[in-house]
Amino acid sequence: MYLALAPETLARWQFGVTIVYHFLFVPLTISLAALTAGLQTAWVRTGKEKYLRATKFWGRLFLINVAMGVVTGIVQEFQFGMNWSAYSRFVGDIFGAPLAFESLLAFFFESTFIGLWIFGWDRLPKRIHLACIWIVALGSILSAYFILAANSWMQHPVGYRINRARGRAELTDFGRVLTQNTVVVQVFHTLSAALLTGGAFLAGIAALHLMRKRHIPVMKTSLRLGLVAIVVGGLLTAISGDRLGKVMFTQQPMKMAAAEALWHGQHAAPFSVFAYGDVSKGRNTVELSVPGLLSFLAHDDFHSYVPGIDDTNKAEQRRFGPGDYRPIIPVTFWAFRWMIGFGMASFAIGLLGLWLTREKFMLSERLRVGEDEVPRLVLSENRVLAPSYTAWYWRIAALTLAFPVIANSWGWIFTETGRQPWVVYGMLETRHAVSPSVSQGEVIASLALFTLLYAILAVIEVKLLVKYVKAGPPELTEDDLNPPTRIGGDSRDADRPMTFSY
Repeated sequence: MYLALAPETLARWQFGVTIVYHFLFVPLTISLAALTAGLQTAWVRTGKEKYLRATKFWGRLFLINVAMGVVTGIVQEFQFGMNWSAYSRFVGDIFGAPLAFESLLAFFFESTFIGLWIFGWDRLPKRIHLACIWIVALGSILSAYFILAANSWMQHPVGYRINRARGRAELTDFGRVLTQNTVVVQVFHTLSAALLTGGAFLAGIAALHLMRKRHIPVMKTSLRLGLVAIVVGGLLTAISGDRLGKVMFTQQPMKMAAAEALWHGQHAAPFSVFAYGDVSKGRNTVELSVPGLLSFLAHDDFHSYVPGIDDTNKAEQRRFGPGDYRPIIPVTFWAFRWMIGFGMASFAIGLLGLWLTREKFMLSERLRVGEDEVPRLVLSENRVLAPSYTAWYWRIAALTLAFPVIANSWGWIFTETGRQPWVVYGMLETRHAVSPSVSQGEVIASLALFTLLYAILAVIEVKLLVKYVKAGPPELTEDDLNPPTRIGGDSRDADRPMTFSY
């Protein structure tokens, strides 16, 4: 279908490698910002030290993730000018608008207030300091919204006109670009998956510490928060995924037919849970399917008609002209299943974890009151669940730490490759979007350089995370427990040297 090592293929590989790597950090950044803010809110409201230690611990991991996300995200913008100049020239008037809002508004919120949060522990009253991390969380959500609005326009272009004299698309309705149903469901699905990812991150790391009986009060709190986030995020991901699928069945029927490897349209179309064989030609030797489920996913009706790959290809040829409008079927088919499988596996482990850590399984202990011993069921701050219930679960919970990350990556691959051969669906094909003057050697050189750079960054990221995860929550000082009551510090700190001046 594509010429091996052609500049177009190499440019797609380069963008695919860099954006999938970048997207490893995006859901975790969004969720950790909100979860860290929630833990700090609990400390401000209750004054309990375990919440403050948890805030500082997860906040440190959040900052490492943010730094990596910023560094890897900048590379994406370079590539629009390097390898995709024809695309940028044709749709830049539209695509650039939401990206400009993301940089000027959302990223401004994040970068400004994350600095205040980092350096304001001993300079800001705790409620103002708390507001900073909540603004960072809001900024990360806004950033995701604007970027997804740009991507959703590529999936379903609206609010534009074609200026044939200049040979480009021009923006006519920015509000519609930001509010079309593709954006709404994409944002809903992405934020839900982000919550699932953050919950698994908390639960997995907390399980590692609890397995070694370290930092028990903080890690028990983190575990429960992570498990709740997994379950809520998993439910919302399933609901939003169902809504998104129905939108895609309407807007991109080829993508959804390829997701099922359904070659010929049929009523009561089945959904394949597993298939073995040549899905690229519809010849499966072993297949486990649920009758009518694909029809329900498409139209909320178990008996409705779903067009197949061949039907849709012929329809698109009549609509757009001669050509092959099929994506790479095996990639689309299996990416869809890995996305769902790893995501729902995390959800199942989260449900199991909530069951195992419910109150009736907590150890009871005796509290001495005077000369009497009063048996009470308490959630001990310094003890974990009985080993018979949890020794094996800690290992499973630690493994699931990576499951949502894998699901996110395959979901992104499915979203982008399933749209092929279009870069802007129904409007601009990928082969017409690459830079005409960039040679094969130049793309190979930049691809090798970016891959090497990202490999080095991966080593740095892993080492930093492992270092601070092993260190555990920091011990608190008197200053930590008594934050200032006014901006700039209390009056008793007037003689402290300035940290910055100009």
